[in-house]
Amino acid sequence: MLLLLLLQVLVSCLWLGHGELVTSFESSCPQFFFRETPPSEGLEPESPAWICQRYKNQYYFATLYDRNRRIPVYSAYLYQPGPGKRPKTWLVEPQLLGSVYPKTMEKEWTLLKYYNVSLEQLSKSQAVLRDYKNLTGLNRGHLNPNGHHHDISSRMATFTLTNIVPQNEKLNGGAWNNYEQQTMIRRTQGCNNTYVVVGAVPGNSYIANGRVNKPSHIWSSACCEVDNNHRKAWGVIAENDKNEVQLLTLGELEDVLTELYGRDQVSLFDSDCPRE
Repeated sequence: MLLLLLLQVLVSCLWLGHGELVTSFESSCPQFFFRETPPSEGLEPESPAWICQRYKNQYYFATLYDRNRRIPVYSAYLYQPGPGKRPKTWLVEPQLLGSVYPKTMEKEWTLLKYYNVSLEQLSKSQAVLRDYKNLTGLNRGHLNPNGHHHDISSRMATFTLTNIVPQNEKLNGGAWNNYEQQTMIRRTQGCNNTYVVVGAVPGNSYIANGRVNKPSHIWSSACCEVDNNHRKAWGVIAENDKNEVQLLTLGELEDVLTELYGRDQVSLFDSDCPRE
């Protein structure tokens, strides 16, 4: 009887400290979207998970995750670059396993050792480290890059496998890196706040014996607030087998994504972001 009571107390403590995946970004972590408006439903996969990405009890960005393909659809964040080292530790999302697990991202071994989770259980819910081993011509490509964040905790939060896709290694280290590091610096001159939504279009091939989708395209979009009355916006897209990035207007990127997804018209930001 005493053991049962202790178990009930433990579960209730876990529940109070953590909780379920969110049902909408608007109600849980809207601060990562311009005018608190997430992208339209035209990007949503068949089995979506809305994750307010939490590290050390603080939200750092938002991710729409595709449970079936085991890749993020998009990540949304505020562009706040700063100096600092690149983390080396990779994390996973316990909350994808179920509501009794921590809502804060954890290391794989922490879950296996302290939460009685098997690697098989974990790998059913999401991509795991072994999925990205022994890749040829591909590597772990961040959607939300650690270099766009200003302190060690925010950079560490980007090292969750729910923020990673199999990306062409030449693109990741070449033209895409140039966009993230150089073009973004130039484009955000004069911006007070820059909201970013970066995503991956699902492709027709997989890695890890069909477990993890290899995207056909990687894309990114930005909406910058210059002041209360002036905004500017842009987008980029890259095929995931070429080392080239195409710079577009926000409207052009939304039209390209609408065609690639083949569903409803895609809208990435509130209508106050200029499309031209």
